[in-house]
Amino acid sequence: MLTINVAVLLAFIVFLRLRRRTEARSRFDEKMTVVIVLALGIILAPTDVGQGIARFLGQLVSGASQAGQ
Repeated sequence: MLTINVAVLLAFIVFLRLRRRTEARSRFDEKMTVVIVLALGIILAPTDVGQGIARFLGQLVSGASQAGQ
């Protein structure tokens, strides 16, 4: 039986959509890309991967703000 991880599928779709040239996109395409990216974020947020990304970004922002002081 073949199973597909929804997060991996959405990440692949986002990758394909973002590879297209900007000039070739309509407003609907841009809105659809935003919706797909938001859905990917919602799916990833409660997972270990999502928590790791959040921790990494938090440390990055913290380090940048401390360097700026």
